[in-house]
Amino acid sequence: MSFLANKRALVVGVANDRSIAWGIAKQLHAHGAEVILTYQNDKLKSRVEAAAAELNSPAIFPLDATSDEQIADCMAGIKGVWADGFDILVHSIAYAPKNELEGKYIENGTREGFHTAMEVSVYSLTALTKAAFPLMQGRQGSIINLSYLGAVRAVPNYNTMGIAKAALEATTRYLAVDLGKDGIRVNSISAGPIRTLAASGIKDFRSLLDKAAEMTPTGKNVTIEEVGNTAAFLASDLSSGITGHVIYVDGGFNITTAV
Repeated sequence: MSFLANKRALVVGVANDRSIAWGIAKQLHAHGAEVILTYQNDKLKSRVEAAAAELNSPAIFPLDATSDEQIADCMAGIKGVWADGFDILVHSIAYAPKNELEGKYIENGTREGFHTAMEVSVYSLTALTKAAFPLMQGRQGSIINLSYLGAVRAVPNYNTMGIAKAALEATTRYLAVDLGKDGIRVNSISAGPIRTLAASGIKDFRSLLDKAAEMTPTGKNVTIEEVGNTAAFLASDLSSGITGHVIYVDGGFNITTAV
């Protein structure tokens, strides 16, 4: 039997077929989970509809994770499909204005950009968790979010987003403590660099990608499917003893250093 059989997953953050969120959604489905996707706006709706059809999803819902009203509407819609709740929440949302993702942080970091990055990339996890909690409580649930090495190291051009990812990892720990006794685990996956729509906003990302492949012990960058496999494990009862952790899926890049 597939190890996610009878599990239900809400995946937030699919933008196209190169999204890490899509890699996760595919692997959750492949291992037996029923998956619902959300779309941020009408521009992305048709792409997400196509992705959902591939997964035989029972529904998709609009969701701007900076809007408490849309989050509440989304959860109400999910309850209409899964009346007794769901088991897995995947948060794959991150954004900072493009000018924040180049040059020196001290020169390009702004108050407005900082607030935007923290609202979209960090607080959205808390907001979604609060809203999902009544539908996940007592189901041995799993909440998974996506981080990056820039949370703990100063990565060129990552700047404000690195600070946001550090806050996201801290949020993971606090939520894990708050929700553990209610049967919900919370973990973060720190994925290696992958060419996604979000990553394209980082200046000189191609150079970062090439350098990571050169320095990674495996000699290559990771794929969205590899990240998806780890997410499937964290979503399953096989990882019942793991919560509050940051799991690196980067081919070992985080253990290396420049020479």
